[in-house]
Amino acid sequence: MAKQLLHLVLGGELSSLDNVEFRDLSKVDVVGVFPNYAKAREAWKAAAQATVDNAHMRYFVVHLHRLLDPNDDHSAPKAAKAAPRKAAPRAKAPAKSGGKGKKPGNRR
Repeated sequence: MAKQLLHLVLGGELSSLDNVEFRDLSKVDVVGVFPNYAKAREAWKAAAQATVDNAHMRYFVVHLHRLLDPNDDHSAPKAAKAAPRKAAPRAKAPAKSGGKGKKPGNRR
């Protein structure tokens, strides 16, 4: 049997589109707790699509398993994870010459 990775789906009307603050906490819709992300996503999608006409309505998937056991990495085996990369510095483009071997800025 696969390990339970609990997820909570909830949503409600936000007070503003700029942040995640519910307009009225007593009206927050707790859709349910699900045993894995796939089931939670199905519930999230159904709830979100049912309220698509209200731009202030938002639904969220909360990864409860990460809150309950923050030291356990549930996403992938450590060998499969890629190390974060730093962006390579950009190479400077060569300066364009004024043509015919003249230095830029010496045009006559």
